[in-house]
Amino acid sequence: MLKIKGERLWASLMAMAEVGATARGGSCRLALSAEDHAGRELFSHWCKAAGLTLSMDAIGNLFARRAGTDKDAAPVMIGSHLDTQPEGGRFDGVYGVLAGLEVMRSLDDHGIQTRKPLEIAVWTNEEGARFTPAMLGSAVFTGTLALDQALATTDADGISVADALRTLGCHGKRALGGAVDAYFEAHIEQGPILEDHAKSIGVVSGGQAIRWLDVRVEGLAAHAGTTPMPLRKDALYGAAKMIQALECLAMDFAPQGLTTVGELSIAKSSRNTIPGLLTFTVDLRHHRDADIEAMEQQVRARLQAIAQKRGLSVTISPHWISPATPFDAECVACVQAAVDALGYSQQPIVSGAGHDAIHLARYCPTAMIFIPCVGGLSHNEAEDVLPEDVRQGADVLLNAVLKRAGQAN
Repeated sequence: MLKIKGERLWASLMAMAEVGATARGGSCRLALSAEDHAGRELFSHWCKAAGLTLSMDAIGNLFARRAGTDKDAAPVMIGSHLDTQPEGGRFDGVYGVLAGLEVMRSLDDHGIQTRKPLEIAVWTNEEGARFTPAMLGSAVFTGTLALDQALATTDADGISVADALRTLGCHGKRALGGAVDAYFEAHIEQGPILEDHAKSIGVVSGGQAIRWLDVRVEGLAAHAGTTPMPLRKDALYGAAKMIQALECLAMDFAPQGLTTVGELSIAKSSRNTIPGLLTFTVDLRHHRDADIEAMEQQVRARLQAIAQKRGLSVTISPHWISPATPFDAECVACVQAAVDALGYSQQPIVSGAGHDAIHLARYCPTAMIFIPCVGGLSHNEAEDVLPEDVRQGADVLLNAVLKRAGQAN
């Protein structure tokens, strides 16, 4: 079985981490920012040195191609993202991109030509930290999201995706979509399961269902010192009860049901005013579509009951829905065969996070490879991985991709 050069991959990761480096050892490369652009430029420099051909599409997805002997064959694609959270880590996304580059470099080292061409994809705005929805670039590539809608999306400062692309000169001419033979994505787990089980590789069978809801709670703003407690219609106290109910809901669907309130905003807040209007977000996750549907119905029923009891009004709107997504059996088998042959410790796992691979899985045969992250910590400047796990994950990626692409005679 082939192996990559772990020191070279680690050096690439550390060099990329210097782009948008934060004071506490993390990375900040918000999508289509100057830092994100600098990261793409560094990656492009490495790709050119490796003899890869670069192209970019209209949403800014960047592709690096290594030719195959069968010029008519669709490419086997490896991908992830270079953008980060505002206070993100050094490995989320970037590991999959640079592991892909290491696959290309390793094939050159061994003098191997593949039958099918290979491509590395750097997807635009995977994180959703600057523009929503998340996984925007892969959504446009796969036809899940219309290009015009994506380009019109704005950030908190009113800057549109189209404006950001234009400013950076990242409006490419490559046609959207196109045939893809298969897609492989290596990623840190972003959770504690592999580390807790002392396994080096997660063979990912698919992604869990995700639903994002927007909740608006309206009561009555009033003076904090003159309004008796029994007569108040306090939107925040009501929302606190709702959020507590969401935590209890997760327990009812344990262990696979997950609920999160990640954002809360009080309109026109003041220290001595009873909150009259606020909004918060709800993130629901479960392995099964039927269960997440039941979870959403319970969210609606429980929040409405609390609002009615407290004299409030509540509006619950869907923001984004991602169904449970099984990965392709043949691609997963390529990963499984590689990890078996290499003899690395492993276990099957379902992806708890959203990834570009979820969009690609509805477009072409897809699989993912997970490696552990220290303490299960991600979306945090302290995010960390072990160099040995980095190497082993890339070894698995190399051999899985080679099996799918075929070695030329």
